[in-house]
Amino acid sequence: MSNYFQREIETASRDEIVSLQNERIVKQVQYVYDNVPYYRNRMEHKGVRPEDIKSIEDIHKLPFLTKDDLREAYPYGLLARPLEDCVRIHSTSGTTGRRVVAFYTQNDLDLWADCCARAIVAAGGTREDVVHVCYGYGLFTGGSGLDAGSHRLGSLTLPMSSGNTDRQIQFMTDLGSTILCCTPSYAAYLAEGILERGVRDQLKLKAGIFGAEAWTEEMRHDIEESLGIKAYDIYGLTEISGPGVSFECEEQTGMHINEDHFFAEVIDPDTGEVLPEGEKGELVFTCLTKEAFPLIRYRTRDICILSRKKCSCGRTHVKMTKPLGRSDDMMIVKGVNVFPSQIETVLINQGFQANYQIIVTRDKAHHDNIEVQVELTPFMAADETFDRAQATKKLVSGLKGMLGILADVKLVEPKTIERSEGKAVRVIDKRGLYKG
Repeated sequence: MSNYFQREIETASRDEIVSLQNERIVKQVQYVYDNVPYYRNRMEHKGVRPEDIKSIEDIHKLPFLTKDDLREAYPYGLLARPLEDCVRIHSTSGTTGRRVVAFYTQNDLDLWADCCARAIVAAGGTREDVVHVCYGYGLFTGGSGLDAGSHRLGSLTLPMSSGNTDRQIQFMTDLGSTILCCTPSYAAYLAEGILERGVRDQLKLKAGIFGAEAWTEEMRHDIEESLGIKAYDIYGLTEISGPGVSFECEEQTGMHINEDHFFAEVIDPDTGEVLPEGEKGELVFTCLTKEAFPLIRYRTRDICILSRKKCSCGRTHVKMTKPLGRSDDMMIVKGVNVFPSQIETVLINQGFQANYQIIVTRDKAHHDNIEVQVELTPFMAADETFDRAQATKKLVSGLKGMLGILADVKLVEPKTIERSEGKAVRVIDKRGLYKG
């Protein structure tokens, strides 16, 4: 039986970790070959058989899987166990194309709970904590994952889900929540409400575990200051389990990957070539222990860097940086690669909050235009001496310096941009370039 608190797993030597991965990859490839015709056909098309995989070093011989494969195989084409062995499904939002549906056996859920419990422990969590989970529940993995991890740890769990800010803050103050779990954009939203109600001094929060969307270091510091907490990142994908694939420790210099369950590679997104440690590329994951939906060499489209630099927390599992962008949702505007995180950095560095929206259009002459709508802070809006024209000019200059292109900036009143209780909608691309 698995145990999240088996510290020796997280502090194992490199040789011990590789030995475990060697054993598990050999078994997993044979298991997938025997039970998933879709992937077996992919392997045979590439001329690879299970006996060709003798260790984790042979993984490069295997074909990649992409989200397109998951959509093509929807709903049961990548299922490795009979339906009667499956006890749960989760699904992506399905904003483009078909939804991606992931299946779980009870053992899958138990191992997922272990991974999320490790994340809570890394954020300082114990049995004495009150874990306030306001990720969404239902098909979204966030709520279920952190809820299960909190239960595994033995903490008091508040399964709040998202929404109803008044109730969130009331329970947070009345029940003494100590660890907040939600998206960073919702944490910022809650912080606004807490400061408006003047109840910050009633909080007992010490940490926040925030994921499901990209956020910058500047946003982290803003949330930490607003709530008086330490903010930890957590990473995961529905396709390979959910949150808890990796998580930050107190060092906050990257997220430790649970290498006993997930093997990570970084590849050149154009050529598929595996890149050495320390180089930036697309993150690829292989599930070493999943039973119902065991993806091998799944291309996440997240851009990051892997590092095995010794960590002060004592964990020896490889670290990944925060996603530095995505190879598939990156915007190309006026021939320039643009990531929302670049824009967010400029805004926060100039004193604005992370409440913004990017609107990309294309005119009849096929010229791209980018407009960034930025909310004024309440202090700015109330200050009669605040020079909006000068602030706009400064933002335009800052964005030009960061992006290399000219972006229009429109300052809007506080709370004009719709708040999100899940993933924030940062980009509205009206060019019609991407069809679902």
